[in-house]
Amino acid sequence: MSQIKIFDTTLRDGEQSPGCSMNLKEKLEVAKCLERLKVDVIEAGFAISSPGDFESVSAIASAVKDCTIASLARATVKDIDCAWEAVKHAADPRIHLFIATSPVHMEYKLKMTPEQVLERTAAMVAHAAKYVHNIEFSAEDATRSDVDFLCRVVDVAIRNGATVINLPDTVGYTTPAEMQQLIETVLRRVDGADRVELSVHCHNDLGMAVANSLGGVLGGARQIECTINGLGERAGNTSLEEVVMAMHTRPDLYEGLETRIDTTQIYRASKTVYNIIGQNAPLNKPIVGRNAFLHESGIHQHGVLANKKTYEILTPEAVGIHTQELVLGKHSGRHAFESRLQSMGFNLTPEELERSFAEFKVLCDKKKAVDDADIEAIVTHSAMDEGAENGWKLDWFAVHTTNFTTATSTMALKRGEEKQEAVCLGDGPIDAAFNAIDQIMKPVEHTFELYRVGSVSQGKDTLGEVSVKLKARERTFTGRGLSTDIIEASILAYISAVNTLNAYTEKHKED
Repeated sequence: MSQIKIFDTTLRDGEQSPGCSMNLKEKLEVAKCLERLKVDVIEAGFAISSPGDFESVSAIASAVKDCTIASLARATVKDIDCAWEAVKHAADPRIHLFIATSPVHMEYKLKMTPEQVLERTAAMVAHAAKYVHNIEFSAEDATRSDVDFLCRVVDVAIRNGATVINLPDTVGYTTPAEMQQLIETVLRRVDGADRVELSVHCHNDLGMAVANSLGGVLGGARQIECTINGLGERAGNTSLEEVVMAMHTRPDLYEGLETRIDTTQIYRASKTVYNIIGQNAPLNKPIVGRNAFLHESGIHQHGVLANKKTYEILTPEAVGIHTQELVLGKHSGRHAFESRLQSMGFNLTPEELERSFAEFKVLCDKKKAVDDADIEAIVTHSAMDEGAENGWKLDWFAVHTTNFTTATSTMALKRGEEKQEAVCLGDGPIDAAFNAIDQIMKPVEHTFELYRVGSVSQGKDTLGEVSVKLKARERTFTGRGLSTDIIEASILAYISAVNTLNAYTEKHKED
């Protein structure tokens, strides 16, 4: 069998897309998910882009042991030096440098001639080779580049030490047949191309990122660059869950090719990323959407009841979705709770188990029966807020509202030994509660990018899940709340977001 490596760039290309920024703790949580997934390479960030990016790349490089850790770098000495400093403590560090090779990019963005691009490629790959042997070179906008020139650039990169050559479809322009042909052409025409790994990095502007990546594999590429949930610039990147499950489901087309991905961890990783960025999967999202394994048509239902293979080409269990729910209640003990978590694919640390079990017991006092969806929400909804350890927490609240008087909220928050209360009016209970929180926490001026309310399961006593996204200083700050009381969930989400905002403001108050 030949291994197709999975290079995940959720923390770089995915995180830089609008509305998807993450703080350090959130990035570490995603990195842990990717390690459990067994991705081969984690592109942890673009180290030189900001002190925060450098810090997160360095932290991930130190924390993750079972994946290669890469940092992106432009083809400049300063970028490459910074990338090395960020990844040097990784178990297997990689420097990923790039330069554009298409005529439009060279002329208008780089303002360089083709010969200058060749010279820069040679010099910068050689410079990276002074630090590390694991070097990836990307020819940005490869699919709109002149093939003869592209082959010359690839040849120069290989001769100077590149071990991985990435041919990105940077603007989502190509088609599967063209991508396959491009890979085949480079393998045929460039001396030594068969001794390095060829990689594809496809964007989804025309909805063909997954198909184009698979076309590249058929052409001889042995690395696919992708993101959880297809996050990324503009219309996004190749979706990890879709491209992996396509290969998993059609071994007849990809004979002799396999990934090392643990597919049972896909749903957990997807849910974690959606929770962090404050979004839900579209209902019809392949693999992880709520409707992916539902059948409403009578004909479909009849077929599935007779044999699931009539309308299901893969099972929900294969990606970590458990459809057989064991109902637990307030009399269920820790052992039953832990056993259920393990059957759902969650292996928690003692601290995580203690926290989750405590939240489970609180929920049992509010709901008659707790099902798998509730348990999953408890586990995946762990607080990730930067500054939360020293931030404000909810003590108690009271809200009075009617349809003919102004809503009033009384709020009590605590921080260590400190406790403050506030009473505020508002246009409805949520507005009144948020005004009271503002009075106590005093965040910098911000706008609301998102306020989303959802239900975890069915029934009037279901857990409510609230996401709040604030924008300030050109950054977004996300908070999440979970409760059977939707007002309480909203309050918890807003406190979480403001804690993160305040922690960032304090850290960068001199900027």
